[in-house]
Amino acid sequence: EKAMYLDHPKITATNSSTEADRIERLNRVYGYALGLADAAGNQEFLGKLSHIHDHKGRLMVVWFTPPTEQEKGFFVRAWQSKIGDETVNVEHQVEQTPA
Repeated sequence: EKAMYLDHPKITATNSSTEADRIERLNRVYGYALGLADAAGNQEFLGKLSHIHDHKGRLMVVWFTPPTEQEKGFFVRAWQSKIGDETVNVEHQVEQTPA
């Protein structure tokens, strides 16, 4: 029996208290990107993600380890889609590990 994956990335948005649909949208975008990774047979994707944040229509994706071009592409496709922002405003950063 497989254990459920519980360690999902943190999902936040600027103004989420006044615009609750932003978190909703991020959850859909995350699911879309995850589906693309799964369809591509990418097993590493989920474990590399730290945090997804919507900053006023710009998608910020924070990774534990540097993403591949393909992995960056999953988020661009999701954000560009009808369920996302329909833009390519996606920024990637790698989390700095404390020294």
